[in-house]
Amino acid sequence: MSSVAQLVASLESEGKVRRIERELSPYCEPTAYLKDAEASGSTLVFKVVGSPLTCVGPLIASRGTLFKLLSASSDEEAYEKLLKEPPEVGWFIERDFSEFFRATDMKADELPSIKFYEGDGGRYVTTSIVIAKLPNAEAYNASVHRLMLYGSNGFAIRLVPRHLYRIYRENSLKGKETPVAVMIGASPVTLLSASISLPYGVFELSLFKNLAGRPLELVFTPKYGLPVDAAASVVLEGRLTNELVDEGPFVDLLNLFDKKRKQPLLKVESIYVNTVHQPYFHVLLPGGLEHRILMGFPREALMWDYLRRSVPKVVKVRLTPGGGGWLHAVVAIEKNNDGDAKTAIMAAFAAHPSLKHVVVVDPDIDVDNPLDVEWAIATRFRADRDLVVIHNARGSTLDPTAPEGIVSKVGIDATAPIHERQKFIRPRVHGPCT
Repeated sequence: MSSVAQLVASLESEGKVRRIERELSPYCEPTAYLKDAEASGSTLVFKVVGSPLTCVGPLIASRGTLFKLLSASSDEEAYEKLLKEPPEVGWFIERDFSEFFRATDMKADELPSIKFYEGDGGRYVTTSIVIAKLPNAEAYNASVHRLMLYGSNGFAIRLVPRHLYRIYRENSLKGKETPVAVMIGASPVTLLSASISLPYGVFELSLFKNLAGRPLELVFTPKYGLPVDAAASVVLEGRLTNELVDEGPFVDLLNLFDKKRKQPLLKVESIYVNTVHQPYFHVLLPGGLEHRILMGFPREALMWDYLRRSVPKVVKVRLTPGGGGWLHAVVAIEKNNDGDAKTAIMAAFAAHPSLKHVVVVDPDIDVDNPLDVEWAIATRFRADRDLVVIHNARGSTLDPTAPEGIVSKVGIDATAPIHERQKFIRPRVHGPCT
């Protein structure tokens, strides 16, 4: 599906779209509706007071929707698409910007930014894909950032110490600003591509062909010549300035408030709206299911890749909802040796450094069922033999117990010993018995 509008139409044909006729206040009112939509497996279409644009969300709030977008029938098939090396050529088709977009006289405060919770620092845009050119290189970076409305025509942008921060920092040290293009309501596959971490200098959007099975239609913005998805609903051009302003608090992946901090000011110069694809302003609920899928699923794929290289057979990998799709994992494996479970623990931590706890179970345990996992811990785990604790390791700065990103990690081997497996077999109901 090349656009948000096409996905909405598909979901609507399945009866999964709910439309709200009245305009909602941009101050906290949409939050409860978005939570209800996620809980019911539906997508919400609505407008907020003060903006001409139509909002939509969630779009990728289930594995089923994700698999549909990727034309995948299983976790493994989806993982392999995410892990495949992006092609260097042939992954995009260049089109003319004016064929898809028209300039508007809108200001940033006319976009449907939303204050989701009472404690938020302001109104936010939560699905912004920011495109920037690498200094002194013919290469680009795409990454997803939250934007907090600042004044009538600017945003405070949250930069973590990754690729865009590096680009911004290199330019700032030379006294330069960083030109950027911002896509909102891009193709869901484009959003997923931009959510995946690639080596510095490899353009994340080059993954699109692997994920969608076809080249991405790209256009280049009029002022700064930055590549954007032709199916994006809204495109902004502007500059990351060297002025720092307050950003936050904001609810993060773990449903906790991230702190207020000084962040760069993005000055918006132009706003363009798509004229070919019906423009939908994609709204992501902070800490919601879609948030967890977009951040967690690529890491899950990487864990699966590390694990399959380390143990005889990986049955299933899950970053769990209770851990925000980020801090906790459950892994099911088939063992050839009782040491395989501990090898799996170490591989999981190596693949995903933010991981805090991992439980390794046998194939008969349903990793998506917390009661099943707890049963495995209760009956197959012995602390003196099966507990792995790693002190003073790199963790996640999202973890409130690790403000400096240093944490103790716990691995639990909840697999049955191979030589005593008969003791741990659960009764199964197969039909009539004698």
